[in-house]
Amino acid sequence: MASLLRQIVAGPRARHPEAGLDLCYVTDNIIATSGPSGTYPQLAYRNPLSQLVKFLDDKHGSDWAIWEFRAEGTGYPDSEVYGRVKHYPWPDHHPPPFALIPLIMGSMRNWLKGTDAEGKEGKEGKRVVVVHCKAGKGRSGTVSCSYLISEEGWSVEDALKRFTERRMRPGFGAGVSIPSQLRWVGYVDRWTKHGKRYIERPVEVVEVHVWGLRDGVKVAVEGFVDEGRTIKNFHTFSKEERDLVRGDIKKSNGFADVVTEAMKGKQAGNGTKENSDEPSISEKVMTAAQNSNDPDRLIGSKGGDVVFRPSEPLVIPTSDLNIDFERRNKASYGFTMVTSVAHVWFNTYFEGNGPENGGNPDDSGVFEIEWDAMDGIKGSSRKGTRAFDKMAVVWKTPRGRQSSIVINEPSVDEEVKQTQPADWRGDAAPSTGMDKDLGLRAATPSSASVSRASSVRSHKGETNDGHGPDDEREGVKPYGAEGENEIKAPDSVLPLSKDLPGPTHEVAKGDDPST
Repeated sequence: MASLLRQIVAGPRARHPEAGLDLCYVTDNIIATSGPSGTYPQLAYRNPLSQLVKFLDDKHGSDWAIWEFRAEGTGYPDSEVYGRVKHYPWPDHHPPPFALIPLIMGSMRNWLKGTDAEGKEGKEGKRVVVVHCKAGKGRSGTVSCSYLISEEGWSVEDALKRFTERRMRPGFGAGVSIPSQLRWVGYVDRWTKHGKRYIERPVEVVEVHVWGLRDGVKVAVEGFVDEGRTIKNFHTFSKEERDLVRGDIKKSNGFADVVTEAMKGKQAGNGTKENSDEPSISEKVMTAAQNSNDPDRLIGSKGGDVVFRPSEPLVIPTSDLNIDFERRNKASYGFTMVTSVAHVWFNTYFEGNGPENGGNPDDSGVFEIEWDAMDGIKGSSRKGTRAFDKMAVVWKTPRGRQSSIVINEPSVDEEVKQTQPADWRGDAAPSTGMDKDLGLRAATPSSASVSRASSVRSHKGETNDGHGPDDEREGVKPYGAEGENEIKAPDSVLPLSKDLPGPTHEVAKGDDPST
């Protein structure tokens, strides 16, 4: 019965024919496995830890070590694997804090090359790294592909293809399928090609532009804390921070040109309009997008076009930024119905062209994405009903904040720091945002407020042409289809219109929700 349960849980992932365990050899030196367990009830449907250790001992003697990434806890104490385990945990279904990548890559390289401080008796080429998360797919695949790219010289395409071929059963989709994790693999490729230099800086969210926003949508800004083990909600936008953009402009030169104008910061005088009849900058941005000649555009199909502006400076401590959307509709008996959930991660060092600028990223920029390219529920492609059509985040590096932190990959023979593990039993696991799903929820004051009123309705007496103090946009560089401040769209993002640059990339199908 236990063996049958393990086969059902493993589902689309390939099992090792000799070991009979849910694991695979990505290469001769990298093993990916689902998270083992030595306690019930997980022991009934996960890899038994004792069997995994026995297999590794028989095949590799003392030349194996584990790298684990489970913010929810490993499910076993370190002593059960001879203390031969490195901890770099972060939440399931999400990309890693990029600051962890140099540490993970350096520590894996040092172990495999036999140059680490522990066990120098290991022979180069004989050692193996065992990577695992929960299912040994999303997080483990991101790290495995990152190592092949950064340390073995593989291309992004070949690394992703190899992991899928070795980890997944034929016809069951890609090994790494979550859009933000795919974006991170692309970041690793750029990091590798430009000297493996990463700059960690805080980021300020200036505005969030949303096209086609539906009713009852809650928009939140999140980031990593606690060394990446926890995702923190730094801000949820209120109705008072929301402007429904109306009006029209007589002539449109395309969406990108209008965003360039909008991002210039100050208008004439003290930030007010020279002509009161002239449409506001936000009105121009939104209307230009609606008037785009792109035949595939979805803008304006339903909902409204909205700009969210935080009432106070909204600063995230690291360059990793997550924008989270949840759509709720009012239900009876004190409940609301969650009808859609989606989010997207991006890193402003890479979106600011840091690698290409010799480690000196732009101080501001714009990140854009369409609804269909967002991350779905628990690593799947499901997002529920459409909450919006397109989104753009205007960000900048705040002035007067903490200085930048330079993070390079540790050198050979250098002792590599690891982060604190989560409680292996999972008893004290922090809230990580992994449990978001569709369905009924108990109504709270905040959710009720969102659900009862339209998310795109302006309050009585509100104006749509104010932009707050001048210094809100001071230092924000212009953005557009031309000019030195152009930002290349990440690989997994579709360009918002044919006026905007950037390659297209079809989001992988066949997502495994158990990653």
